[in-house]
Amino acid sequence: MQALYDQIQVYLNMDEEISFKEFSDFYKKLLDELGSNHESYDEETVWKSLFIIENVMSNAEGRAKETKGAESKKYTKMAQRLQLWAKNFAGRLGAAGYTEEDINERFNKMFEEGASATKA
Repeated sequence: MQALYDQIQVYLNMDEEISFKEFSDFYKKLLDELGSNHESYDEETVWKSLFIIENVMSNAEGRAKETKGAESKKYTKMAQRLQLWAKNFAGRLGAAGYTEEDINERFNKMFEEGASATKA
């Protein structure tokens, strides 16, 4: 999951958008990782996973609105599948005592980490 987290930070700090193929490849790697290992994640990995999921889901939703035809439908499907994972991980963090405010605060720190890492 760390490699996917590092990669999403790179994507979030790029000036240009990645291609549909690269987006789709990243999405597939994410789903493979989640499907194989999600049950064994420690709390830190749950945070990183949710951060990645939320960003890919948000990006897919935005791209679905901007594109037409088959690509738009594919982006919509990606976002829908990721919603289930987002609920799963948000639920796990909620069960650990975190509020939505805690999650938003932590995500802001994670965004800042990525931005400062690309400037260094």
